[in-house]
Amino acid sequence: MTSTTVPNIIFKTRVRDESIGGSNPFRWQDVSSDDIFKGRKVVVVALPGAFTPTCSSTHLPGYDAKYQEIIAQGVDEIYCLSVNDAFTMFQWGKHLDIQNVKMLPDGNGDFTRGMGMLVKKENLGFGQRSWRYSMLVDNGQIVQLFSEPGIADNHPEDPFGVSGADTMLEYLKSR
Repeated sequence: MTSTTVPNIIFKTRVRDESIGGSNPFRWQDVSSDDIFKGRKVVVVALPGAFTPTCSSTHLPGYDAKYQEIIAQGVDEIYCLSVNDAFTMFQWGKHLDIQNVKMLPDGNGDFTRGMGMLVKKENLGFGQRSWRYSMLVDNGQIVQLFSEPGIADNHPEDPFGVSGADTMLEYLKSR
């Protein structure tokens, strides 16, 4: 694969801030693509939606379970990206007891659109979502992309075969 730069966008995130107090001690924080990718080796796993069956039962938990093995291959961080808002991503991670993978909301789909991975999932009532893929990014450059085959609007299936944690780990070990 020819190296390509990741989209330069601002992610709208929420971060814990104990100085706020109360039952919702979070504040908005803009995070840029550079904040995430510049000078770092990062794995991104992009999923169609929070709380959806394959994403919740296999894909995201698989990356969390293999986190230490992936990090041991010289990766600085793993992010789970989905076209969902910060509140939903936080609750999804909490619900699944995700301990290591960082949840990255792409609420407007700006990053996903810039990746050419924004698809319609109107056949499921989801609106626009990310196609399922994973990638290794080094200092903002896409080194390897594992995209599920058949990217299309309103795809009748939810392919999951090449973007899982085992594929990424195998690739990293072979480098």
